[in-house]
Order: sequence, then C-alpha cells, then structure tokens
Amino acid sequence: MCRIGSIKSKTPVPPSVALNLMLPQQEGHDNSGFAMVMQDLEGVFSHYKDKPLLSLACTPQGVQLVNDFMEEKGFVQVAQWVPEVDKKPGLKIEAMPRYVFRNYDYPEIYRYRRQDEREDLLLDTRLELRALLEKDNNGFVYSFWPDVLTLKEIGDPADIATYFRLWNDDGRLTARNIVTQCRQNTNYAIVRYAAHPFFLQGYTLCANGENTFFTKNKEFQKALHRGYIGFESDSQNFLYTLHYVLHELEWPIRYYKHVITPLPFVEAEQRADSKVLGLIRESLAHLEINGPNTIIALLPDGRMMTCCDSKKLRPVVVGRYKDMVAIASEVCGLNAIMPDRNVAEDIYPHEREMLVIDNDLAVERWNQ
Repeated sequence: MCRIGSIKSKTPVPPSVALNLMLPQQEGHDNSGFAMVMQDLEGVFSHYKDKPLLSLACTPQGVQLVNDFMEEKGFVQVAQWVPEVDKKPGLKIEAMPRYVFRNYDYPEIYRYRRQDEREDLLLDTRLELRALLEKDNNGFVYSFWPDVLTLKEIGDPADIATYFRLWNDDGRLTARNIVTQCRQNTNYAIVRYAAHPFFLQGYTLCANGENTFFTKNKEFQKALHRGYIGFESDSQNFLYTLHYVLHELEWPIRYYKHVITPLPFVEAEQRADSKVLGLIRESLAHLEINGPNTIIALLPDGRMMTCCDSKKLRPVVVGRYKDMVAIASEVCGLNAIMPDRNVAEDIYPHEREMLVIDNDLAVERWNQ
C-alpha cells in the first residue's frame, strides 16, 4: 500500500515538514523513492511567481539539448536554482547527474496572449522536451508551470532528503502547498515518471492504492487529450480524469466524484438530479475507477481535495493545527507534524464524501 500526504499552510513551510509527515508511515517498499510537488512558492522563487518554472533531471547532454530547444522557442531564462547536493558515501539514491529548476519569461509573441494560449504553450513545450530527452535517455521533465516545482528521485526518502539538503530549513525552498509520496511504483517498472505526484496544467494528484479499470481508462483517455500520455502508473488515470472534468469540461469539482465512483443505479434514480447523473454515467462510463484507492489532489487555484474509493478500502485522515491543514494516509503522519492538535477534530472521509480545503483553510465536506 502506498503512503501519500499533503500540507496546506498559510505560512510557507520547507520540504522537511512534508518528509516528517511521510517518514513515520514507511513500511516495506516505501523506501524506494521520494517525490513532491510544491505550489505557491517562496524563498528563492518568491520574485518569479508569474514566470514558468521548469523542473527536470537530466544528463549534461540533456541540459544542452534543453538550452538549445528553449532558445529556439524564444523562452528567456530569468532565474535558476541549482541544489547544492550532498554526495557523501553510503546514500541510497539513484541520482541523476544534473537537476534543473529554471524560471523563464514567455516568448515575446506570447507575453500578451490569453491565459489559455499560454497554458497550451507550456503544455506543448513540456511534451516536446519530454520527447527530446527520452530519445537517448537524457532525462526527465516533470513540470513546466508558473509557481510549481517538482522533484522526483529513486532511493531511500531520508537519503534523498540528505542528498538535496531538504532537512536544512534555511528558507531557500518553501511553499504553502506540498503534495508528496514516499514510495515508487511497485506494480510496474520503477521509473521516475511513474512516481507520484503527477502534474498536468496546474493539476497535481497522488493516489494510494490501485485502479483495476486501468486499461479501460487508458484506452478512453488516450483519445481525449494530447497531454494524456505515458500511463506508467494506473494512478495517472485519476489525474487525467480530474483534468478532463474540471479543465476541459469545466464542470464543478463535485462532479469528479460522480464520474470516478458513480452511485448505484437504484440510488441515483431516486435523486432529484437523477437525469444529470445518468447522462454523466452514460457519457463517461470509461472513466469510472475500481479497486482500493485514496486520492489527494491540488488544483490550480490552490484548493486541495481528497476522496476515497466507493468501498473505503484505503485509509485517509485530515488534521488541523493553527494555520496548517494536512492530509495523510495514516494518522501517525499527522501525529509527527502536529502533535498538539485536537485529535477529536480529525476528519476521516467516508466512501461517498469529498473534502475540499480552500485557501483560507476552511474544509468543505460534500456528500455524493
């Protein structure tokens, strides 16, 4: 079983808080990797929040390929953060030679374009960079989006944190939103693209469990959008459906739960909105999921959400302390970072429920 977690805080926090949330939950294969997506950044990125941030790991040749590509496309680099890695012997990490975290200014012809045109440019650029680096195994590109940083690595999470000096709370790398997982994929080959969280056009998602409707979801999604690629993990289906429902169809978030875990026909027919639910199920039947899983997602506007499978076969708990709300697979994670919270206020979402945390940290509970 995977372990997942997230933090939403009014005060920017360092990655060490997310690590302390996750490490108490480790067991078995949970030492096979660490990955996180940080959104609403401060520290070294505080002055570049409106500039697209490129996150990738690559070879020296890969760096040159990226440099040439971005220059040709008209992107102008405005800032760069290079982690000061700790290469002490004995660390269990399959490190890449180079890590690139760069802010770019848009090509001049895009500086006054509409937001949707810019979003398409950033997506297409990331897809082209991925194909460019994949050709000769020169690296991995994880995200290219304003105010979003993605780090994925194979190895022991504690050692990965040591390597990147993530235990050092020096204020250089902080964010108000962090989504993380301390485990690589175990159903398929261990590759960096299979590591949660997954990211697409401002949407971040990680999952705990499995999706037995993977093939059905995959075949349907491949024809829906050019960004739905890879499918290195069955949990990527959850992200692509989230993106499709909210970004492409522009539906309210509550309908995401109705798409992935529709109500039984008997119950749906008794509701006032039965016709709507019926049309959703009829048109998007191939996006229904099955199997034990819990989902944590972060939306482009900063809201964070979680929901479970239709039988609640995977755990999740939401806790609060002062100006922070955290979500974890297991309560021991919350105990580690907020031991003084009121545990009576912890929320354990049930199988028909979706929780949404807004930017004021108010928690909305929506029953399906």
